[in-house]
Amino acid sequence: MVLYKKMKIDGWDLFFRQAGSPYNPTIILLHGFPSSSHMFRDLIPHLSDRFHVIAPDYLGYGNSSMPTVEEYSYTFENLSILIEKLIDHLCISHYILYTHDYGGPIGFRLAIRNPGRILGFVIQNAVVSENGLGKPFDLFKALWADRNPATEAAFAKLVTFDFTKMQYVAGVCQPYLISPDGYSMDQFFLDRPGNDQIQLELGYDYRKNVEQYPAWQQYLRTYQPPTLITWGKNDFIFTIEGALTFGKLLTCVETHFLCGGHFVLEEQSQHVSELIKRFFGRIYTRQ
Repeated sequence: MVLYKKMKIDGWDLFFRQAGSPYNPTIILLHGFPSSSHMFRDLIPHLSDRFHVIAPDYLGYGNSSMPTVEEYSYTFENLSILIEKLIDHLCISHYILYTHDYGGPIGFRLAIRNPGRILGFVIQNAVVSENGLGKPFDLFKALWADRNPATEAAFAKLVTFDFTKMQYVAGVCQPYLISPDGYSMDQFFLDRPGNDQIQLELGYDYRKNVEQYPAWQQYLRTYQPPTLITWGKNDFIFTIEGALTFGKLLTCVETHFLCGGHFVLEEQSQHVSELIKRFFGRIYTRQ
């Protein structure tokens, strides 16, 4: 059974999906761009027999509140603080983090601030090194180097239906498993008036994530969280090199390159759930 809830945090509604017994280890699923907790709709039921699952929508995404850029400063730091407050309000003291895409910068900020709370990571196409940034990040880098009407207009291509759909269908191995619900849902939320400006602000702020990569790498070296890599190997947004970086930083790491693209869960949710249960089952047994 999956429950659909909202909680008021700092005056804003944060939507989240919840499943499983709170007496089981908690896994927090952090979605990527341009998605929401909807991207985990197939994974959550597979995990809920062994984990307490929480999957939030960030502010400005999915079914959470969407204040304007005048009402709220959209930065990855601010989004991570809201997610941390949600976790605290849910009285969750320790948790595994599942990070995808934008979920990486949010998740690693949580870990840096409270390393003792992190039981481990599942990494799905999220990076801590510049060599993990694929071709679409050229538009980000141009924006960072000189934010002007031309670079902003070029960046806007990333919130179009064509690009959203491409993120779902490029590199897939089983095309008939890719439901149009995913990219149609994402585009519905992207097309809300003012959301393009939210995405622009976060795209510009992403430069600060790159600046934080050395600190995140040092966190991994120092604290050595058990980490499972479940990587869509045909992703055109985040590179294979980005996945391999984790193996150079961690000792307790297991890497799986799965046949699929950026949103590999669209065709690999059951397999990923089995990998998670097996990997963390071994960790808990050792403890």
